[in-house]
Amino acid sequence: MILIRLIYQTVLLALAQMWANKIRTLLTTLGIIVAVVAVVTTVAAMVGLKQYVLDQFASIGANKVWIFPRLPQNQRDRFSFRQIRLTTEQVDGLLPNCPSLEILSPIMQLNPVVQYGDRVKSGVLVQGIKPEWHRIEDRYVTYGRPFSSIDDEERRQVCLINDKGVEELGLNRDPTGDFLLLGGRRFLIVGVVETKQASPMFGGDEAETEIYIPFRTGEMMRPEPRMYVVAQTYKPEQFEDAKAEVRFYMRRVRKLGPDDEDTFGVEAIEQARSQFGSIAAAMTGAVGGLVGISLLVGGIGIMNIMLVSVSERTREIGLRKAVGARPEVILLQFLIEAVTLCLVGGAIGVVISQAIVFGLRGSGAAAVKGAAIPLWAVALAMGFSAATGVIFGMFPAAKAARLDPIEALRHE
Repeated sequence: MILIRLIYQTVLLALAQMWANKIRTLLTTLGIIVAVVAVVTTVAAMVGLKQYVLDQFASIGANKVWIFPRLPQNQRDRFSFRQIRLTTEQVDGLLPNCPSLEILSPIMQLNPVVQYGDRVKSGVLVQGIKPEWHRIEDRYVTYGRPFSSIDDEERRQVCLINDKGVEELGLNRDPTGDFLLLGGRRFLIVGVVETKQASPMFGGDEAETEIYIPFRTGEMMRPEPRMYVVAQTYKPEQFEDAKAEVRFYMRRVRKLGPDDEDTFGVEAIEQARSQFGSIAAAMTGAVGGLVGISLLVGGIGIMNIMLVSVSERTREIGLRKAVGARPEVILLQFLIEAVTLCLVGGAIGVVISQAIVFGLRGSGAAAVKGAAIPLWAVALAMGFSAATGVIFGMFPAAKAARLDPIEALRHE
């Protein structure tokens, strides 16, 4: 009880002295304020940036898995494209052998010349897809109908076009029933698929014309197709299971030996999310550590002003010791004053940081729109401030506690 009262009275005394010397207090705590502002705003900006990037990953699909051909790094001379390319038979065996995969669609890429009336476009992205593609990519038709399994099985010459393609080729707003020439073949437009604007961080700055045809129709146009697979797991956390299943199946059907590297790749957004989360945490810690050097500068300022305070109050210390104050009480008093000084500076820093975060949110920049100060950052800043007060206030407090009362009373 006595200790609590002593701490309470010492804090009040410290606050009264800070108020009486406002300019000196402000200059003394400036280092602490700058350090706290730098640390807290850095953490808040990193929180916003991390959320922005994770949102972009989520917009692509957290439970998506890509399977694609890939030349082994150390065995490039051994394999040709014919040996590493995905085949229809291999793709058809994925779902039965990989229980973690819910649905999939092979995607075949073609580059035929596209013609509508007098308009001719080359370099247009034409892809062969399965009907499941709509669900995996979360892209549906705005006019007409999506592909059906019959379109694929019967290799019908039908196509979907995105709204950007409708605009660039000069088609009607609802072009269903019109025909396009793809590589000289006549295709019926059965629907308009919505354009999914990709994030600029994934190279999706500007939408382009996209045309989709049934996968088996694409096989007919390109007997040895270049393709990859986009699949979907039941849950995002099943990626590691799905990856192991795909590797086991693909290595078996490709007859790869124990010493052979994979001739295919398996990647997922969830994997990239986890990697980015680790990188973001490391970056936050590194930047926070660098900025925390400011606390050292602020601590030195606190120590200097406390030494000055000890010199100014030498007679007071001598008088208190003369009437019976123990050295540990004097030590505690000056230590509490140093901690109070640092905590006040930390609190001012947090308030300024919050104002800066509000400014970042209002700036309109998407990358920091979600900037926020987490509670752990506030606790960390205040904890560091208190620790700075203890560390750098200990020497002046010990000096005050060791003063000889007789010599202190003679001090002018």
